[in-house]
Amino acid sequence: MEKEWSYENYQIKEGLKPGSEHFQYFFVVSKDNEKQCNYCIWIEDEALSRFDQGKDFHAIISSQSEVWNGWVKGNIDAKDFQNKVLKFEKAGEKEMDLSEMQEHIRMD
Repeated sequence: MEKEWSYENYQIKEGLKPGSEHFQYFFVVSKDNEKQCNYCIWIEDEALSRFDQGKDFHAIISSQSEVWNGWVKGNIDAKDFQNKVLKFEKAGEKEMDLSEMQEHIRMD
């Protein structure tokens, strides 16, 4: 994971899925060294240009990290520790349970 920070006694590690050709950005939330959940930002290839015309993953992260960190904090504030995905598609975005994406997303 590329970056670590804390919020309300939780530790958050975040970063791009190593080696992925698609945009999959994970937040691993832990408390007292015990993993609570995973949150993921998934941007479909067709939607990448909505965030950066060059489809540069690091430029997208730089421009969106404050928004996505707010999404993570909102889930923590709501005590919502379900594994979930914020998926961006060409036509919009939706939040869904990570298990619905398991055929596409793996942490390893």
